[in-house]
Amino acid sequence: MFTGIIEDLGKIEKITGKNIVLSTNLDNIKTGDSVSVNGICLTSTKTIGNKIGFDVSPETARKSNFSKLKAGDFVNLERAMYANSRFGGHIVLGHIEGTGKVTKITHNNNDFFEFYIEINRELMPYIALKGSIAVDGISLTIAEINENSFMTAIVPLTFKNTSLSHKKIGDLVNIETDILAKYIENIVKYHKKYNKLTANFLKENGFI
Repeated sequence: MFTGIIEDLGKIEKITGKNIVLSTNLDNIKTGDSVSVNGICLTSTKTIGNKIGFDVSPETARKSNFSKLKAGDFVNLERAMYANSRFGGHIVLGHIEGTGKVTKITHNNNDFFEFYIEINRELMPYIALKGSIAVDGISLTIAEINENSFMTAIVPLTFKNTSLSHKKIGDLVNIETDILAKYIENIVKYHKKYNKLTANFLKENGFI
């Protein structure tokens, strides 16, 4: 599990089929460790010095922006969190649900940026104003919601230290919505199916 707080910008050294090799300043990454690469939970298959290799499954490649990556690109990296770690972002599983397209970038005063991202309509029910979302593995807050898109405000530190500083209009980004919304949806669906969704149930479980 991850928190969406990016630790390093890795650089892609080589992509061969579904294998990727990147360089990083992160240390203590061993073969078999889980690492979030642009929000994708990958298992390191080989480590030599500051270079790490990963295999990417066909399903992950299909759901993510992996096919758009090339040697020289920068990717957001985060090591899996420890059980006693400080939780700086939100719960990020590294299970990409699809990609979003950057449709607009505005640059405001004091180097703040606003990113407008269009996503699949199927993901819109899990988007909540002021809620959390992971964009290329970065824990961000939703500042505005439109019909099939959202806007998130980027502080200077996040812009400078993540791949967002390399993004342009039309680029694809990996999207993972808040898992808590999925659990709530599943609970409601289950109780509707078995006619157990009552006002008392919602009240007892903190929904109302």
